[in-house]
Amino acid sequence: MRLVTYKINETDSQLGFIKEDRVINAEQLGKLKNSALPNNMLDFIDMGDEGIEKATKLINDASAEELRQCSLLLADAKLMAPIPRPRKNIIGIGLNYTEHVAESARSLDTSKDLPQQPVIFSKPPTAVTGLGGNIVHNQDLTKQLDYEVELAVIISKYGKNVPKDKAMDYVYGYTVINDVSARDCRRSGQWIVSKGQDTFAPMGPVLVTKDEIEDPHNLNLSLKLNGEERQNSNTKFMLFNINDLINDISTVFTIESGDIIATGTPAGVGAGRTPQAFMWPGDVVEATVEGIGTLVNTVVDAKEI
Repeated sequence: MRLVTYKINETDSQLGFIKEDRVINAEQLGKLKNSALPNNMLDFIDMGDEGIEKATKLINDASAEELRQCSLLLADAKLMAPIPRPRKNIIGIGLNYTEHVAESARSLDTSKDLPQQPVIFSKPPTAVTGLGGNIVHNQDLTKQLDYEVELAVIISKYGKNVPKDKAMDYVYGYTVINDVSARDCRRSGQWIVSKGQDTFAPMGPVLVTKDEIEDPHNLNLSLKLNGEERQNSNTKFMLFNINDLINDISTVFTIESGDIIATGTPAGVGAGRTPQAFMWPGDVVEATVEGIGTLVNTVVDAKEI
């Protein structure tokens, strides 16, 4: 199932299911079929597999006219981040692709040695923006605004000390994240100022439930800046795969429904290029993950908004 959070004009955000070229409004579908469905993504994720099964059955049982009544063309919906306001910080993973470890060691003074454990940081909920949202560049804070395409994993349920062989049971689905980073804002090795500024977590365009992705460890991911390809790799090259990450993270702190794990970026970031090439106002960045879609955002000057 492909899930979206969307608006029509300036209405409140709503939960939708994509079917072909239309978005079915979850709450309206439930009312039509006398079976309640929530109107926001987090509440729907809380329902787990039962929610997906219920919504699928309602869609399949609805007539063409009923679906028309509770849907609109996808082109007429303004897509937001699938989870516009996460309950907790997004969990970020640094240095999770071998070639990115090497380029970071050359350009960012990180260790050249491969991490022996996942490198974990976080991004606040206020960092989230969606498809078409602006990435705000505050030039008083940074002159090194960088991009990072990543596969994001959405957690389905409460978990603590999750074994690796059970980890996928805790995955609800996937989306795309651009882990925007201000390279010159790291403070004594701490990354949250670099990674956590407002709008530094573009996410979307959709949330794809895990049953739609045959193998999350074999997905192409790529990024273009102003139409020029900058990153191109595959999730099979992650140092720590999704099972490893869920196992490790859940031993440190409890994972819960709706948590988001950004699984790291491959080589090709602006800081690793020769010469270095960062993002500036007016730039358009497109982050793509196979099976999910393309997340497009524009960089704007903080002084112009």
